[in-house]
Amino acid sequence: MKKMNFISFSILIASFAMILSSCNATKKVVSEPISEVVVVEEVVNETKEDSIIEVEVITETDVIIQNDTISEVEEVIEETLTETFDHSIWNELLKKHVSEKGNVNYKGFKNDYTVLKSYLKSLSENIPEDTWTKEDGLAYWINAYNAFTVKLIVDRYPLESIKDIESPWDFRFIKLGKKWFTLNDIEHKILRKMDDPRIHFGIVCASFSCPKLQNKAFIASTINIQLDDATKEFLSDTSRNNLSENNIQLSKIFKWFAKDFKKEGSLIDFLNKYSEITITQNAKKSFKAYNWDLNE
Repeated sequence: MKKMNFISFSILIASFAMILSSCNATKKVVSEPISEVVVVEEVVNETKEDSIIEVEVITETDVIIQNDTISEVEEVIEETLTETFDHSIWNELLKKHVSEKGNVNYKGFKNDYTVLKSYLKSLSENIPEDTWTKEDGLAYWINAYNAFTVKLIVDRYPLESIKDIESPWDFRFIKLGKKWFTLNDIEHKILRKMDDPRIHFGIVCASFSCPKLQNKAFIASTINIQLDDATKEFLSDTSRNNLSENNIQLSKIFKWFAKDFKKEGSLIDFLNKYSEITITQNAKKSFKAYNWDLNE
């Protein structure tokens, strides 16, 4: 870049002063913004001795307009993601007392029993209505099933297995609204009738061989992603399933609820939808022994 002489430099300084003075005069009309940012770009004309100066003035008014636009977008996003039911209490308990691997700290839940009961109370006082979406209903009933299962264990803890409790799935201890439910009621009369076999990988029976208890609550806005992930994770867990192209060893969940997995094709079709391995339709099939030890 060629150097400017002193006179040219002085002229430029004077020009800037005039530009800034003009900008300030304009700003006073627009409710006197506090500050302005002056961006100066010098473009050199290689064929001439002098330089061309471009000045862009960004006033605080521009910044305010940008911030208003951002706020409007954030409000739209917030409205879109608003949940019909607030599962945040359950979410905090899960983050606090369930590991990434799904190991449950029942002693920790027992220490936070008052908080757990407050969530169960909120479930009881806000049962699903006809206006709820399917996603809202799925999130509510899956979380309810899991939270009341935790209560069932905590009320009798310590114990080695949920099967140490007499008829745990037929015990009518769940009060929602004015009705009393069993865990079987929620699973078989409500969740399974929603025609989504992925629910079997969302609800948890407090045992080692069942799908792991996720350490975050299911919520309507993300439940389809969450159920997909839970299904894929369960299938890829070799302690629960072993899959190969021509031989599959499956969890007994696929035996007990076989009809649920054949509503849109064969069982193999369902497995191939969520498995990283492509299984042949005539693959040899067997079922693993089920471990009912407590998932802690």
